[in-house]
Amino acid sequence: MTNDTNLVAEIEALGQKLAEAKASITKRFIGQERVVDLTLTALLCGGHGLLIGLPGLGKTRLVETLSTVMGMHGNRIQFTPDLMPADILGSEVLDTDDAGNRAFRFVPGPVFCQLLMADEINRASPRTQSALLQAMQEKTVTVAGEDRALGDPFHVLATQNPIEQEGTYPLPEAQLDRFLVQIDVQYPDRQTERDILMATTGDTEEASTEVFNPGELKAAQTLLRRMPVGDSVVEMILDLVRAFRPDEADASDLIRETVAWGPGPRASQALMLAVRARALLDGRLAPSAEDVLDMARPVLTHRMALNFAARARGDSLTQLIDDTAASLTQGQAAA
Repeated sequence: MTNDTNLVAEIEALGQKLAEAKASITKRFIGQERVVDLTLTALLCGGHGLLIGLPGLGKTRLVETLSTVMGMHGNRIQFTPDLMPADILGSEVLDTDDAGNRAFRFVPGPVFCQLLMADEINRASPRTQSALLQAMQEKTVTVAGEDRALGDPFHVLATQNPIEQEGTYPLPEAQLDRFLVQIDVQYPDRQTERDILMATTGDTEEASTEVFNPGELKAAQTLLRRMPVGDSVVEMILDLVRAFRPDEADASDLIRETVAWGPGPRASQALMLAVRARALLDGRLAPSAEDVLDMARPVLTHRMALNFAARARGDSLTQLIDDTAASLTQGQAAA
């Protein structure tokens, strides 16, 4: 009983601290509560986020603000077609000391930080994109045959521009799957845009303050994994993820005719963590079925693809996810 009481107290305290963090973030990144929640979800789960939105919607501002609020050392990389892996990871240079001795010295690249913003990641070549694969998955990089640890914690928030495709290289599925969530950044509503105008075009601006430090963030990530998840939520996660695999024996005709490839076990793991984070951000002690429905789209959209016939018909992947999740919920309720 004492352990349960301690866990409840820790979760409640963390929920209050996250509310403070959100309030600090919104001083500089106004509105867009959904975007803020999903970005914090990626950090709480120890994962990475893929921000997709048009230019000028504040994606860079959000990442800079997060770096301040979470107390993390952040770096930014502007991806371009001529960017090389060494520009990200670092390289060895021949150095000469005061005594005239020559030796190689490693100069770390911008990936050696705690919060990395990979701006317009799809503008870099596949060779350069792949330089992030080991970093994102293993939190280490190998340069000149030596493994070098990255920041602790280490998170990547990458951005993509959805309208410009000329001169870009679509991210391969193996790299997309390493992002815990896809975060779609939409235009703000009229009142929010008015608030942005008033807050950012004067002679002073609100400043965000540090709420977390790296050690507290890591403790929050550990606590999140201790949150209880009911059997009904676990079964719903499994049902939802497996429903999108066209090769499954019990896959529906719609999925077989529409989906080229479905999400793997990493999607189930991501969804399990994401629903806990949503409950935590909402001030609750355990996730519910509503959390699964809400997190289905950001967790699954980039982990599956429509086949050619479905794309030719103009089918919507997000609509398919929403409809399938809703039908599963109705089926469980009827049962």
